[in-house]
Amino acid sequence: MRYFIEFSYNGKNYFGYQIQPDAVSVQEELEKALSTILREEIKTTGAGRTDTGVHARKIFAHFDTEKALNINLPQRLNSFLPPDISVKRIFQVKDDFHARFDATYRTYEYYISLEKNPFTLDSAWQHWKRPLDIDPMNEACKILFEYEDFTSFAKLKTDNKTNICQIYKAEWEQSGSELKFTVSANRFLRNMVRAIVGTMVEIGAGKLKPEDLRKVIEDKNRNAAGTSAPAQGLFLVDVGYEF
Repeated sequence: MRYFIEFSYNGKNYFGYQIQPDAVSVQEELEKALSTILREEIKTTGAGRTDTGVHARKIFAHFDTEKALNINLPQRLNSFLPPDISVKRIFQVKDDFHARFDATYRTYEYYISLEKNPFTLDSAWQHWKRPLDIDPMNEACKILFEYEDFTSFAKLKTDNKTNICQIYKAEWEQSGSELKFTVSANRFLRNMVRAIVGTMVEIGAGKLKPEDLRKVIEDKNRNAAGTSAPAQGLFLVDVGYEF
């Protein structure tokens, strides 16, 4: 039987979701707890592989077992997991349903603090030395909808078969001294959101004009885009499925 897990984590102490040699990962902690409780080796497949230091408010993974699971399993898992990983629910799905390939969209949020804030050091980019204008940043967001090839925002030397993505939503909002970028798409490339944010910040700082984003995208060259924004400001907040 195949089961889905809905969970969240603070990525500060992890080298991303996916298991890596000689590096602590969320997947490793999750599989270790599941295997201990179910008394069998459990392997999980996540909805995505977040980078080092990136957080997830809502993410899914699937695993297979022949055992019927106890309704209290999420609570037991949370007792075995570190404080920075939390399981919300576990539910059965069709045997061929896939956490990664059957996702219809993913939504990320990126946070920027416009003032020095000791309480958001691990959850926002501290960008208080130079002001940012949100209006040209939102003008640039509209340009993203004109394109599907985002090679310029893709991490170099990855195993991507295609750099084609369809963006459904992209917008900046300001609340007091905090900026929030929300972006939703059918899929994302490695490092794509952080590269977009880094480029948008150059637009907000006046280094680039909104229309310059077209040339950045059309160059299909990672060097044409801005420096990647720091990992700690990025949150995966939703993954959509048609269950």
